[in-house]
Amino acid sequence: MQSVEANVNTNSRPSELKITDIRVVNLKGVPFRTTIIRIDTNQGISGYGEIRDGGSETYALILKSRIIGENPCNVDKIFRKIKQFGHHARQAGGVCGIEMALMDLAGKVYGVPAYQLAGGKFRDRVLCYCDTPSEKSGRAMGKRLKERINQGFGFLKMDVGIGLLRDVEGTLVAPPGMLQTSEIMHPLTGIQVTDKGIDWLCQYVAEVREEIGGEVPLAVDHFGHIGVESCIRLGKALDQFSLAWYEDMIPWQLTDQWQRLAESVDTPVCTGEDIYLKEGFVPLFEKRAIAVAHPDLASSGGILETKKIGDMAQEHGIAMALHMAMSPVAALAAVHCAAATENFMVLENHSVDEIEQWSSLVDGLPVPLIENGHIVVPEGPGLGLTGINEEVLRDFVDPDRPGIFEPTTTWDNEYAHDRLWS
Repeated sequence: MQSVEANVNTNSRPSELKITDIRVVNLKGVPFRTTIIRIDTNQGISGYGEIRDGGSETYALILKSRIIGENPCNVDKIFRKIKQFGHHARQAGGVCGIEMALMDLAGKVYGVPAYQLAGGKFRDRVLCYCDTPSEKSGRAMGKRLKERINQGFGFLKMDVGIGLLRDVEGTLVAPPGMLQTSEIMHPLTGIQVTDKGIDWLCQYVAEVREEIGGEVPLAVDHFGHIGVESCIRLGKALDQFSLAWYEDMIPWQLTDQWQRLAESVDTPVCTGEDIYLKEGFVPLFEKRAIAVAHPDLASSGGILETKKIGDMAQEHGIAMALHMAMSPVAALAAVHCAAATENFMVLENHSVDEIEQWSSLVDGLPVPLIENGHIVVPEGPGLGLTGINEEVLRDFVDPDRPGIFEPTTTWDNEYAHDRLWS
């Protein structure tokens, strides 16, 4: 028997599997600053996850001592143990990144793709939309988006907001200093868009539509920190262009204002990329204040929690799109969630111009990862990647936070009494 076992890959004996380490590498330009985490085990098998763009490695490393010794196949048990350490937006990054890595590990252990652990798949390919940086004129923006269509993308997104109006006289009314800060919540800024500003933005979108045609879905985002009244006026004016959705016009927390906005415009409204856990979506769903839920797996709770968010949205007649602005690791986690969620619509991607190098960050998958505007759902175990390409990785390592999966022993003995009840 010993002779036989010597020639057998024992990855894995699931009941004997234990987490032994968590390590990180900090990246920049994929397209934003982000952190890939690696969870190692006693059987030489590792899983990969990712901390939300703009987050901190600390969000994951503070959880290291809390997951060491756990069996990574107990995904839900570990998630329930650590989810108290997440919060909305980037503060959820550690919890979510660990959940992604656990799903990668569990899939590898049992030899099944992550989507299978989430209940199986509804689709073999996941539709992607490409978010494209702004051009100063609508005509130039339209030409750039037309290039995206020629690359195979059939769903587009661009920014339409006060950022385009800063140098156009008579388009904005704002208290002194408010246009120079982004730290004040929308309804508190006093910024308003004038009729001239609304006409200017409508002309911008009209020029885009003239270039790309009226049939391709085009979502819009980044309106600026304007109050709900200006959002409604602008939204009504833009309704004529049959846009896919108005995204994050106001902060997601303001449910009553979202309901007011949704009832005032004829275009779908969309939010959710900064919401942590399904409970954060409940008020928006119950008031039917949005038409499209837009979670980001790296903030919403990872693959299984986001699948639950999608199912809850579907019960309220709401579609789910997925926000994603990170490396292929997070993209693959989103793909598996999208495959397993019936009401999924489309997945974001920011790295169209760097698609070859971006795709090459992971081993074992097609390059480019996105073809004809879709990602084929991987059938390999876990997230589908076989590893990280460290040669390519070095081009993305953040020089201010160097190091590739180096030891993190400083975090081995972090301790606190974490129980939330007496």
